[in-house]
This record gives sequence, structure tokens and C-alpha cells, in this order.
Amino acid sequence: MIVLMRERVVAACDGASKGNPGPAGWAWVVADDAEAPARWEAGALGRATNNVAELTALERLLASTDPAVPLEVRMDSQYAMKAVTTWLPGWKRNGWKTAAGKPVANQELVVRIDELLDGRSVEFRYVPAHQVDGDRLNDFADRAASQAASVQEAAGSELGSPEPPPSPDTPKGRTSSKPARSGGGKSPRRSGGSSSRTIKAKFPGRCACGRTYAAGEPIAKNDQGWGHPECRTAAAG
Repeated sequence: MIVLMRERVVAACDGASKGNPGPAGWAWVVADDAEAPARWEAGALGRATNNVAELTALERLLASTDPAVPLEVRMDSQYAMKAVTTWLPGWKRNGWKTAAGKPVANQELVVRIDELLDGRSVEFRYVPAHQVDGDRLNDFADRAASQAASVQEAAGSELGSPEPPPSPDTPKGRTSSKPARSGGGKSPRRSGGSSSRTIKAKFPGRCACGRTYAAGEPIAKNDQGWGHPECRTAAAG
């Protein structure tokens, strides 16, 4: 019998932290030929940051897929994506130090991801999170990671787990069965206390409410870090 190798695997991964740092979880999902969720896994991390959760999700995805088959990874974390596609070569040249001479954050995870990427064909695609017509796979991974963070239990297709519940951060109208449109651009693989102060975000991030904010958007500090000004106002009220 002749077994045909898939030309490309399409997948998504995501991490979540309820508090940043707080109860955290990770998840990845691999699509079938119709780009519908086919195989997935999610796990708990205890108390961790969003960045650790995002990097862990990518590490687990890479470790769970065939390195001989080209892989497309969809993510809503620009930090994790840029860490391994843009900043990593410089960090390695500098002896795992940043341009400012400080130790690279989450170095152990970044080194492991670098090892898993070595010799592989991996393309990263940024997709915005929590969109009505957002990416179908990223939405699934987001929901699975959020559930894992909340309940601190493992889940996945091999465990016979049901599909993760809808995310409260996704606007009404988004359903898991709705075809997705990929957004954003591609990034190739190498070939504390509250305050009334509002600033513009230098980097994309995720508010304590779970929704993301983009670079340049106004943010304010609340009890759990930086996030949407309206979330700070709501908490104060």
C-alpha cells in the first residue's frame, strides 16, 4: 500500500493566563484537509504569565507534529512569534542576552523551540484574536487554552474531550462551525496598583479581561497590569 505524505500541516496554538501571572494554560490544534479542527491538545501550567503560556503552546505543537512535513502555525501572540522569528538570532549571537544586555526572558522555552525548529519548514501567520469572522483554528486553540487555564486540567482529542466552550471575549455571532478568514501577515522562519494614567501601548498585549490590544492603542494600569481603560473603570466601579 502506498501512503501519501501530506504536503503541509496547518495548525494553531495559543496560551492563556487568568491574571498575567495567574492560572495559565496552553493549547494547540491541527486541521484536517478542510482546515477544520481535527486533532488537539490542551494542558495546565499552574501559575504563569501569558508569554510563558504562548511559548509553551508553540513548543508543544512543534513537539507533537512531524518535523518532515511543512507546517503553518497561526498565532495571535506577536510576542511569541517575533521571539522565534525576529529576535532569536540576535539573542543567540549575544549569548542569550537582549540588546540591552539583560538575560532573555523565558530562555529555556525559547531554546527548546529553536531546537524543534532546526531543519524544519515552518511558516508563522499572525491572526487577530476574538474576531466575529476570525480564524477558525486560532479561535479553537484560544478556547481550549482558556478552559485549561480556568479548570487546570488536561484535555484533547486523544482524551475524548468535548469541544471547548465559547470564549466570553469573542463577539456574538462567532461560532466554531463558521468558516474562518485568516488575517494579518506572514512571518517566515529564518530561511500592580491601579492608576488613572493612560498611555499608548508600545507592544501588543492581552488585558486581564482576556481580550488583546494592539500597539498604539490606549491602555491603562489596573490591579493586574496594563489593559483596556474601560476595564480599569469597570473594576473601579
